[in-house]
Amino acid sequence: MFNKILIANRGEIACRVMHTAQKMGVSCVAVFSDVDANAKHVQVADEAVHIGGPAPADSYLRGDAIIQAALDTGAQAIHPGYGFLSENPDFVEAVKLAGLTFIGPSADAIRKMGLKDAAKALMEKTGVPVVPGYHGDNQDPEHLAGAAEAIGYPVLIKAVAGGGGKGMRLVEQPKDFSEALESARGEALTAFGNDAVLVEKFVAKPRHIEVQVFGDGSHAVHLFERDCSLQRRHQKVIEEAPAPGMTEEMRSAMGQAGVRAAEAIGYKGAGTVEFIVDASDGLRPDRFWFMEMNTRLQVEHPVTEAITGVDLVEWQLRVASGETLPLRQEDLSITGHAFEARLYAEDVPKGFLPATGMLTHLKFPADCRADSGVRAGDAISPWYDPMIAKVIVHGPTRGVALKMLDRVLQETEVAGTVTNLAFLGALARHQEFIKGDVDTGLIGRDIEYLTSQSQGSAKIGVAAAMAALQLFEPGDDVGFTLWSPLRRSVQLEQDGQQIVFDVQVKGPDIQVWSVNDETVAAERVDGRWRLEDTPMPNVAVSGSKITVFCDYGHSFDVVDPLDRDTAAAGDTNLIEAPMPGLVKAVFVEMGQTVSKGDRLVILEAMKMEHALLAARDGVVAEVLSSAGAQVEAGAALVRLQEE
Repeated sequence: MFNKILIANRGEIACRVMHTAQKMGVSCVAVFSDVDANAKHVQVADEAVHIGGPAPADSYLRGDAIIQAALDTGAQAIHPGYGFLSENPDFVEAVKLAGLTFIGPSADAIRKMGLKDAAKALMEKTGVPVVPGYHGDNQDPEHLAGAAEAIGYPVLIKAVAGGGGKGMRLVEQPKDFSEALESARGEALTAFGNDAVLVEKFVAKPRHIEVQVFGDGSHAVHLFERDCSLQRRHQKVIEEAPAPGMTEEMRSAMGQAGVRAAEAIGYKGAGTVEFIVDASDGLRPDRFWFMEMNTRLQVEHPVTEAITGVDLVEWQLRVASGETLPLRQEDLSITGHAFEARLYAEDVPKGFLPATGMLTHLKFPADCRADSGVRAGDAISPWYDPMIAKVIVHGPTRGVALKMLDRVLQETEVAGTVTNLAFLGALARHQEFIKGDVDTGLIGRDIEYLTSQSQGSAKIGVAAAMAALQLFEPGDDVGFTLWSPLRRSVQLEQDGQQIVFDVQVKGPDIQVWSVNDETVAAERVDGRWRLEDTPMPNVAVSGSKITVFCDYGHSFDVVDPLDRDTAAAGDTNLIEAPMPGLVKAVFVEMGQTVSKGDRLVILEAMKMEHALLAARDGVVAEVLSSAGAQVEAGAALVRLQEE
């Protein structure tokens, strides 16, 4: 076994790897960029090495700097985590040339599975079923359009070097193919440096079911399946294991297909074989097709660990150090059911727009596993994926585990940035999901319901007002007089709406609040405040921002009565950057006429491309940025002429 390893990654996966490695007595070296100097993974590590600037290309993608850090610290092996260099065969070869061990598959195995078209051809030879489609070398747009016609619409355009939904476009009609192809190629070139695509048949009621495999270079086993069908923009949101509705016949067929795929390339380490399943007639062993193989540990690996009792990182370290597979296929079994929900800093009603901000408060219930790379006081950086945590639960049955997930999400407390917590809670209570009737289109079909925002009750606002006036522990100065109760008021703002709260403090344990013609009585019983018949929710205060942890969290701002609004209501003619990012393309010029919904600018931020659209018909007055410019949040990009 190794004495010391370096983790060539950051955030929650680096912390996750360190947890197991250190438990096994293995010392861990972290690497970090300028903005990650005080990050959680740096603090958890036994030692850490600075490797460059905040942009991934200047730090976490610098294979030479990472290898040198391993050599300088005496590490014997490098664990890549996922993302960044984890599936880069050139990096794997460089690690080996430096005399170090790469904790993962060989460069040859990565190459064979790295390009989707070549991987599909290999799988066909191996006897693994593949989706009908065009995976050839001819990238002429007319040829690809012809292939789409032959396959039959709807089709998917997918980057051959892709993953995570990048470089992927759904095309439902021939007239939309050309624009979708251009968009997919542009995003693929940015994300992977390769704009080649393939075209596949789009399955009508698709489920995304993947098989966890593990090999030692000679033999492989599967650790059953995960269902990852709850997706938005082709990115997973909630994963579970095992898949609902799975039959033993289909589980065996999929598992064997996964093992054949792994053994065909002499796979070593943890990997995932992803399948698309046609669930229009239930789960049938003749209705699943190979999509791709991820030659690394997956984000959702904890649900597999929960149902099998296997620590996959431990297996990675053991096999990389020369051991054979720790268990045989017949030794592996499923116990119970597990869910993982991905908690992100993102504005769901605004189209899942990634968010930044300072996490002023972060707390998870004790009876869940929360894999996180951030803590209260940490910033959500615009440079990296905005994941806050993976919240994992395990129960004896799917029904019990889903109830546990619902409760754990309700009890999770986050303040300082907008999150998708309420969206995750809505998914956990979605009736089709509860029944196990899921497919990859569920979120898209019910997006209005899933993203509807609750304004909360008057009691939630009163909890915020009590915190604003510091009335949880009223003293002589804020209590009551011998002659009459003390009357006070405070003005709070929520989602642009200003609300006035009035209170009569009738004693140290009794308050009567008035808000919007509604009365709420607050009474302290046995040391705990109650609002009418409801226990007081937890509250966090950071400056003038108050967060009440009820219904997944409600945020309020205290309005200073001395403040005066001297600013205009806002320039509706101005298109601004919603977050820091790189201007990838500008589609308009001064004097050009545009229509509502036209693409004006493409902004690349947080590893995704965001199209900024015209909010109305008009004429471009000024173009205030250009392709290649790095801009801050709020930067003016395009101005339309006054109406």
